[in-house]
Amino acid sequence: MKRFFLAALAAASFATGVHAQSDALGPLPTRAGTLQFVRTDRDFVGTLDNTTFDRFHASTLTHFDEVDDKTNAVTRALVETDAGPVLYDFRVRPPLVQRAGRRMSIKRVFWQGDDVVMQTSQGWFRLVRGELTKLRSSTMTYH
Repeated sequence: MKRFFLAALAAASFATGVHAQSDALGPLPTRAGTLQFVRTDRDFVGTLDNTTFDRFHASTLTHFDEVDDKTNAVTRALVETDAGPVLYDFRVRPPLVQRAGRRMSIKRVFWQGDDVVMQTSQGWFRLVRGELTKLRSSTMTYH
């Protein structure tokens, strides 16, 4: 358990991979096109170049973005929905949509390679290739 907290502390210390949450509807530049979130009744619709690619239920829009330092374009976004986090990967077109399938409130997100590590109200989780795993202890340092 002590190693887990040390790894979490190290991850928090190297905040280069952490991106603050946003509630921006867009337009947001991505590698795959222009992202826009549109509110429709109780749902949000995610569009890419005015073409719908996802719909989700959420009372408010909250997303964490990984941004390419050179182009300032969003490469991936983790969106908090009422059904749980949804990962959008804009490195491919059409964007890859991966649902975590577990409802949780996200506090912070770390990006490293294909891994998305998130601190939530239920602890630390890793989402990679659509598989959500609860982290117990780790010697991996995320930044």
